Amino acid sequence: MRDSVVIPVELNDNLKGENRSFKRSTLYQNKKMGRTYLIASLLLLLLVQSHLSAQNRWELVLDRGISWKVGNNDVHTDHIEMSGKQVSVILTYGTDKDGMLVSSKQLIFPMLRTIPNNTHAHTMYTFGTEISPIIKINGRIIKEKVKECYLKGWLRMDSDAGNKVQISRIFAPSVDQAFAVEQFILTNNGEKEIAVEVEDFEKNSRSSAEKSVYGVYELKAGSQHSGVYKLASGDSIKFSMVYSGRKITAPAFGEVDVTAEIGKRQAFVEKMFGNLRFSSPDPVINRMFDFAKIRAMESIFATKGGLVHSPGGGSYYAAIWANDQAEYANPFFAYSGYETAIESGLTSWRWFSKWMNPAYKPIPSSIIAEGDGYWNGAGDRGDQAMIAYGASRFALALGDKAKAKEIWPLIAWCLEYCKRQINKDGVVTSDSDELEGRFPAGKANLSTSSLYYDALIHAAKLGRDLGVDKKQLLEYEHTAAQLKQHINTFFSANVEGFDTYRYYAGNTKLRSWICVPLTMNIFDRAKGTLDALFSPLLWTDDGLLTQSGDNTFWDRSTLYGLRGAFAAGATEKALLFLTKYSNRRLLGAHVPYAVEAWPEGNQRHLSAESALYCRTITEGLFGFEPEGLSQFSVTPHLPEEWKGMSLKNMVAFGGKSIDILIERAGKNIQTNVYVNGKLHKSVTRKPGTPVQISM
Repeated sequence: MRDSVVIPVELNDNLKGENRSFKRSTLYQNKKMGRTYLIASLLLLLLVQSHLSAQNRWELVLDRGISWKVGNNDVHTDHIEMSGKQVSVILTYGTDKDGMLVSSKQLIFPMLRTIPNNTHAHTMYTFGTEISPIIKINGRIIKEKVKECYLKGWLRMDSDAGNKVQISRIFAPSVDQAFAVEQFILTNNGEKEIAVEVEDFEKNSRSSAEKSVYGVYELKAGSQHSGVYKLASGDSIKFSMVYSGRKITAPAFGEVDVTAEIGKRQAFVEKMFGNLRFSSPDPVINRMFDFAKIRAMESIFATKGGLVHSPGGGSYYAAIWANDQAEYANPFFAYSGYETAIESGLTSWRWFSKWMNPAYKPIPSSIIAEGDGYWNGAGDRGDQAMIAYGASRFALALGDKAKAKEIWPLIAWCLEYCKRQINKDGVVTSDSDELEGRFPAGKANLSTSSLYYDALIHAAKLGRDLGVDKKQLLEYEHTAAQLKQHINTFFSANVEGFDTYRYYAGNTKLRSWICVPLTMNIFDRAKGTLDALFSPLLWTDDGLLTQSGDNTFWDRSTLYGLRGAFAAGATEKALLFLTKYSNRRLLGAHVPYAVEAWPEGNQRHLSAESALYCRTITEGLFGFEPEGLSQFSVTPHLPEEWKGMSLKNMVAFGGKSIDILIERAGKNIQTNVYVNGKLHKSVTRKPGTPVQISM
């Protein structure tokens, strides 16, 4: 069984500090605060810290994974999504009422398209716990009583099979083939030799040719290395299951080297951990950031139209959306250093560009079916603002002038589209927002106008480096200045006692998306907005409610809210809530990634939400912002309890490796920026002061 321990601290080698996840003395402190209130705040934080430890089912382990030690009467199941370029798997695992193993696999094959070839036209098949070879020891069928579950981009379940026999299962999707693998390792820990019999197992299912785009598909689960073994004391055997899908006209997979496939998956995970490394005195946030990179960048599929990032969740594959891909994920991919993710971003801009038109009819919200179709069932959701926002940030951070020139026409077209939607109040109209009518958004919503504002700002910066006509760029800057003013006049309101924003005209309930202006550096109503976001009317154990008085939450708005709180300088308060959120998502009951929503979708592990978690760190805590094709700024928000934090091996601006080290220097903050291993700039400034970096 894997040796697991709670890790007290994870720090960059250049940083030293104590492990304190919470700021104990200054979260609510100011110069006028009395001693009584300060003591009450300290007690509150200690109670919160104790509560987090009590609610965590999982714990951190030394090799950067997480472990759940299964206790007696510990009945629990959970689900996790894992993806490769040809397959995705939603794995349900855990223990039943008797502590026995539960393991069900829903396999999704995005490129085995069905008819009608719409958003959900991928082939899915569920292999239940019973889809497994019968295993006998000394003639008796074993039962697997689970002792430990372990996650690190793959799942390992260690069980007691009786007679001092341990059986471990390691499950992972192939990184590039249309199958997933499960390796069994059976070990005789007893003193006597045992006889082991592994069934030669196979299950096949075939699709209907009339309902399949590419003819008949074969879905198969089959065992490898079955047989009868004599196992001496201390010895082990390995056998496996392979779960696959293929066109019946394609060659069968034959015997799969399962150990090699697991090794490829582990290498992918280590690559994710090696790129863009975040270190702080909080080991849970560090680990959540590592895991978020896995989920953000594994959900990329090799479609006939190119590499495509898709949300997943059992519903959304081989397709792109203006919010998930353009707005949420692509800006992060540009400085991730992962070429596959960068290429998927470029594919998305090319797909969207095909829908530009001289009449300025909106680009569809989603391009589906490997690029062959589209979906626009909610009308214009502000999609052009989303695309322009994401594309301008992506192009700047990537720092590739040729690719930026390729993307520029799409950015300019989307900005012109948005300009044509400005109403008499000076804000941008749209049919809905990214929630697609689930909640009211009026004729003009805060999110669309805020995204358009940010897109104008970054497009002007990009255009300067591309030599775009100065008159056009001045118009962008002028429009942005006017739009900011109109956002603050049209949307500003006292809502349920908070001086914040109404989400649309007539809105009388607090909405989670009031946080969006903060992420765009619009801080005019920051205090009232932050008070509203972190009030009991919106904040819950699962993050922000979509609307006060409702029970629906979406992690995307929670992560925007936390990023905006850091950007607005509410560092201590934001850290408290980020710590609670990270513990719940990484080590709680449903792990280890950010989720989509509840009750809709059963808290699916949609991929782009994990990119938003990473951006909470990079663009929130560090205040990273691209300023040109070879320029960026950072505005570090170092929590007072932390002595330092770092981002290492950010790959951006033409493939440069950038390290950002933040350390406390008395009442100030020292920022050291290394480019390709050499110190490029070292400055000491007051907290919250931007540092400009030009390369």
